[in-house]
Amino acid sequence: MYKTELHVHSAEVSNCGTVDCATIARRYIVADYTTLVLTNHLSRFTYKNKKFDRSSDPWEVKIDFYMAGYKKFVEAAAGRLNVLFGVELRSNRDDNDYLIYGIDEKFLYSLPQIMDMKVSEVADAVRSYGGLFFQAHPFRNSMRITKPAILDGIEVYNGHVGQESRNHIANLWADKFGLIKISGSDYHHDTSVIGAGILTVEPVTSTAQLVDILKSGRYELIRSGAVPY
Repeated sequence: MYKTELHVHSAEVSNCGTVDCATIARRYIVADYTTLVLTNHLSRFTYKNKKFDRSSDPWEVKIDFYMAGYKKFVEAAAGRLNVLFGVELRSNRDDNDYLIYGIDEKFLYSLPQIMDMKVSEVADAVRSYGGLFFQAHPFRNSMRITKPAILDGIEVYNGHVGQESRNHIANLWADKFGLIKISGSDYHHDTSVIGAGILTVEPVTSTAQLVDILKSGRYELIRSGAVPY
C-alpha cells in the first residue's frame, strides 16, 4: 500500500507554517510516504501578515509567489516524493477553510475574483475544472458548518496538534450526508505529527489520478496520529 498525505503547509508560503520545504520533504520520505499534496493557505493572510504586506500586488504577482512555494517543494523533493498541488482556501467572504484538489496554476491565474466569490461559486468552478472541493476540519472552533450540497466531502480526520477538530463528529456528519471522507496531518510545525492521509494500492502521481481515487473510494484513511478526537 502507498501512503499519500493530503494536508501540508510550508513556511515559504503559509504564514502559520514554520517548517521549510526541504525539511518537510525529508520527514515524509523517512515516514515512508510516496506522495504529498502541498495545500498552502490562500487567504488575505497569505499576503498581509507580520512578515510583509503584498496585499496591493496584482493578482498575477500574488499567484507567482504562491506557486513559487510549490515549485520549491518539488525541487526539494528531488524525485524522492511525488509532490502534488493543492490549495487551502479562506475567502474574504467566508472564514471557513476549504481544501481543493485537482486544480493547477492556470485555474488560479484565471480567477482573480476567487477571494470574493461565494463558496458555492468557487465549488462549482472547481468541479467544472475537474477538481474536488472539501471543507477542512469543519467542527473545529471558529468554523461554520457548510451546507453538504455545496461540498464534495469533508476532512473527517485532522491531525493538527493543539487543535480540537472533533474528528468523530466529522466522521458521523460525512456518513449522514454521503460526503467523501479525507484525512490530513495538517502539518505546520516541528511538533506536527505525521500520521494521516490515504492508503492506495497504486502510487498517486497526478492530481487527476488523486481526484479519480477519491471519487471512486479506492483508498483507506490513515488515522494513526496522536489526536484522539
